Amino acid sequence: MTSIRTNFHDLLAQAAAATPDAPALTYRDDTIGYARTWDIVRAAAAQLQGLGLQRGDRAAIYLEKRLETVCAIFAATAAGGMFVPINHVLKPMQVGHILVDSGARILVTSADRLAQLAETLPGTAVQDVVVVGAPPKAVPEGIRVHGWDEGQDAAGRPSASPAIDVDPAAILYTSGSTGKPKGVVLSHRNLIVGAESVSTYLHNTAEDVILSVLPLSFDAGLSQVTTAFAVGAHCVLMNYLLPREVAKLCARHGVTGLTCVPPLWLQLVDVPWPEDAARRLRYFANTGGRMPRATLDRLRGIFTEADPYLMYGLTEAFRSTYLDPAEVDRRPGSIGKAIPNAEILVLRPDGTECAPGEEGELVHRGALVALGYWNDPVRTAERYRPIVRPGQEWRTPEMAVWSGDTVVADEEGFLSFVGRHDDMIKTSGYRVSPTEIEEAAYSTGLVRDAVALGVEDAALGQRIVLVATPTGEVLDAAELTTALRQRLPLYMVPGTIDVRDELPRSPNGKFDRNLIKHEVSA
Repeated sequence: MTSIRTNFHDLLAQAAAATPDAPALTYRDDTIGYARTWDIVRAAAAQLQGLGLQRGDRAAIYLEKRLETVCAIFAATAAGGMFVPINHVLKPMQVGHILVDSGARILVTSADRLAQLAETLPGTAVQDVVVVGAPPKAVPEGIRVHGWDEGQDAAGRPSASPAIDVDPAAILYTSGSTGKPKGVVLSHRNLIVGAESVSTYLHNTAEDVILSVLPLSFDAGLSQVTTAFAVGAHCVLMNYLLPREVAKLCARHGVTGLTCVPPLWLQLVDVPWPEDAARRLRYFANTGGRMPRATLDRLRGIFTEADPYLMYGLTEAFRSTYLDPAEVDRRPGSIGKAIPNAEILVLRPDGTECAPGEEGELVHRGALVALGYWNDPVRTAERYRPIVRPGQEWRTPEMAVWSGDTVVADEEGFLSFVGRHDDMIKTSGYRVSPTEIEEAAYSTGLVRDAVALGVEDAALGQRIVLVATPTGEVLDAAELTTALRQRLPLYMVPGTIDVRDELPRSPNGKFDRNLIKHEVSA
């Protein structure tokens, strides 16, 4: 599997050629090998071509995580088109926005989800729907319905001309600080290099069993499949419901690699882990936010044989940094250094590099920088800007992505996350990182979940509000405030503590900061 890959689906095709009988995917009680997976993908690709999918066309996939979902993703590029994965927990209004914005003409979904979209589809460009599983009882007017099995029974195989590696392959929709989700366009090269880079620093091999917990519409979730396919590993698919089910699946399948977001890790530390499952895990990785030190310590106590990988990434550049497990004890608050095949810069607003210890914006350049925002040149120009290195003015300017995140590098180049530009709290003349307040709250042992926000205040500029849930049955706000006063300077101590039973989460499992802030400010 060392051949050159230029198309996204080469990840699967090459694994199928090298290890045809090795397990590729498992969902519930079904496991299929690499050769079988590739056969399903090629048949599905031929079906998409038969429905008119051409180079550059978009095929949207709105399904729970299952074997057909993964196969449809790879079939879209094998047919010459692009895939648009839609999180299965999204509601019709959100799905409609993605379908309209992407201009997808083909939708792969199930009968029950098609029924939910009955009033939504007429306002989209969708003309053909491929239904996985049982046929629908009713079909929206103007929509042609085709069975997934019909395509699998056909003898045809795709004959699309190979894409160039810089051609667009996918649109992943990500929530911004304002407005509706925006589509990030990823090239074949982005997806391939991302899979190769991550599998390299995680030391993945064909012997690994990777549990896919995060949504496939989330870049980190999709990565669990692509990194597995990059090395011929076994990927187990899971639709997350309860934290204890994660432990059970790890035990059942002998999982060696697990990647989650902080809110999920906060739940997983409280479930019973069979000793064999805990010892079998070779690594656990965190992405999508800073992992509290207390949680990290507890995870290391559970997974005694596993290396912890603390990672930072953004959909606009997939993955940017990771902390070498050997550095975790020395730098537990660091997000590490650049991943293979990427350069990470810390820049001032004028584009000059910050000195060690000086806060600046994280800027990512290299093969993982996405192509921009779908049909949005204005926002693309805001986040994707050229970099011209001193002495290299002769080169064609290279686009880099400006993350909007504030970081600081130490003398050895290790980066620490400070906060989002639009999440930073300005109070009493100070700039305060919400993550620092949240970290202090977690360290008290009194809170399970914590989100710190700045709310407009005439006297302070912004008043700090901490929204938290208890570790036990009750959280005493006064007790928590006292504990925080012992850990934070006075200006960082929340003026208000909002105690709740649960905090709302986004479809990707992260805390929904925008919704929480709206509720607090209302």
